[in-house]
Amino acid sequence: MSPAERLLLEFVGTLTQHAYRITDEQVQGLRDAGWTEPQIAEAVYIGALFNLFVRLADAFDIHPPAMMDAGGVPRAVTER
Repeated sequence: MSPAERLLLEFVGTLTQHAYRITDEQVQGLRDAGWTEPQIAEAVYIGALFNLFVRLADAFDIHPPAMMDAGGVPRAVTER
């Protein structure tokens, strides 16, 4: 993983755990690492949507189908 990718993942981690802690300096660091405004925005959108889906699933006690293993890969794919 490149340093720029790691920086973006750390940013999304901050978004997930403590969105209010995102700073202008952190966003500027992403720009300095080569990420464009649309790419940064997309990371925010994807991270926020993923968190929404997880919270909805938790709130409604939704679980993966029984055919899915713990890793999220259908057994049909792994059993041959």
